[in-house]
Formats: sequence, C-alpha cells, structure tokens
Amino acid sequence: MVNNWINEIQSWLFPPSCILCGTTGERGGDICRECKGDLPYIEQGCSRCALPMPQAGVCGQCQKSPPRFDRCFAPFSYEGAIADLVSGLKFHSRLQAGRLLAELLAEQIRKKGVELPETLIPVPLHDTRLKERGYNQALELARPLAKYLSLPVAYRSCVRLKATGPQTALPREERAKNVKGVFALIGPIQARHVVLLDDVVTTGSTVNELAKLLKKAGVKRVDVWCVARTVRD
Repeated sequence: MVNNWINEIQSWLFPPSCILCGTTGERGGDICRECKGDLPYIEQGCSRCALPMPQAGVCGQCQKSPPRFDRCFAPFSYEGAIADLVSGLKFHSRLQAGRLLAELLAEQIRKKGVELPETLIPVPLHDTRLKERGYNQALELARPLAKYLSLPVAYRSCVRLKATGPQTALPREERAKNVKGVFALIGPIQARHVVLLDDVVTTGSTVNELAKLLKKAGVKRVDVWCVARTVRD
C-alpha cells in the first residue's frame, strides 16, 4: 500500500513522456495515446508467417513451402515509428525502446488471445555480434515480455555457431543455405510448446532453421513471436 502511494506521488511529480514525440505519455507508459494509435498495426496477415495480406488466409509461399514453425504472430509491420523503435533498440542501445516494444507486444498478445507457450526462447546472437553490440536485442525484449506474461525464458537453451550476413541481401533460394546449421541446442528441451522471440521477421529463414532444430529435438509446437514483420518477404 505504501509503495502504491509512493508510485502515485512519483507519477504526479514526474509524469512519463512519450518516447516518440516527447509529450506526456499514458499513465505508467512511455507512449502517448496519439502515437500509439498511429502505429502500423497489421490488420490481417498470413496465418502461418504473419506476412501482411489484404485478407486473412495462408500466403502463396507458405502454401508452396510450409515453414517448420507452426505460427508466427507479429502485431506490427516494419515501418514508421515501429521501425524507428526497433532500430533504436538494435543499433543505438536504446533499451527503453525495447521495454516499450515488449509492452506493446504483450498488449496485442492479450488482445488477440494468442495461446501462451510453456517457455520463451529468444533467438541467439553469435558471440562476435554480441560482443560488438553488448547485448542481444531479442533477450532485451524477452525479459520484460516474460514478466508481463508470467512466462519463463530459456535464454541458454541454444547458441548460434556462426555469424551470418543480412538475409535481405540474398535471393530466396540462398537464404535457407545461409542459415543452415548455424544453431545448436544446449541440452534437452523439456517444453512441448515453445515460442521463438525476435525483433523482426524478414524472410523467416532464421526462425525456420531454429524451429526445425527444436522439432527434431522433440518439441511438438514451435511458434514465433516478433514485434514486426516486413511488408515484403
């Protein structure tokens, strides 16, 4: 009760400011109502890979070559303010942006009634990239998201064995080859339903490779959650 009273006083004396426009944010949040309403929400997308589509269904690529993961959930398209927030987290050490993105993702997961897994697995970075950046952006999303949704995080369950270049620079047929064999599991995975968490899904090849490895290890269901999905696959 005392802590609640202290929090009330702090909120009154130091109201949160919107991380995007600088005006007073919503109570207890880092984004104002106007900026939140202007975010690039995905209204409809492929039920397998979350590619934005004009109507619900399964996209042509997933019909032709179904991914190894069961479902991808992405509430936003990778553009506008969401792209700015992801870039700030990923390349400019703006961890506050990561907390906001995790909060927005959790809010949409609850709103859409997305089934929760037994555990979250943030997509790992290679050690070289981790040393350059100083942190794994997927793990920085996973920590607050797990707190919001009361989920465990298995962040030491797998490793990335080699650094790979951007998937977008490669033609589709080369993308799967680029990530083949780049992941390894550390010990057995006890959960039957896991979610792979990443900031953005662009081609889907990276999470597909990791999902394939988890399915081979006996995991029955592998979903993918990301903050944003690129409009073009």
